[in-house]
Amino acid sequence: MNIPSAIQPIAERFPALEKQEVMLTFYAPEAHMVEVAGSFNGWHPQANPLERTAAGEWTTRLMLRSGRYEYRYVVDGVWTDDPQAMLSSPNPFAGSNAVLLVGLDDRTDLL
Repeated sequence: MNIPSAIQPIAERFPALEKQEVMLTFYAPEAHMVEVAGSFNGWHPQANPLERTAAGEWTTRLMLRSGRYEYRYVVDGVWTDDPQAMLSSPNPFAGSNAVLLVGLDDRTDLL
């Protein structure tokens, strides 16, 4: 008789499906509100407001699956580039979006 082995959780069989924590930071000490809009939240800034730190930085933590995401910050209602972005992509509004690449979880090295 062949006894089936235990079934691995989906995240272990397909690590790309597991979300990872990604932290975004924007420096704007004079801002009253900073939000981020991107392909990860349907381009809805209100979905991800950032929190102000004492040092004038604004931060948020996102849970994202591996992949490529485009985004822009919204600072006091004005769509703004990410000056720290290493990659960008043109957008249809004659500007550019920052590009965030989220790699596979480290556990994929074990597969």
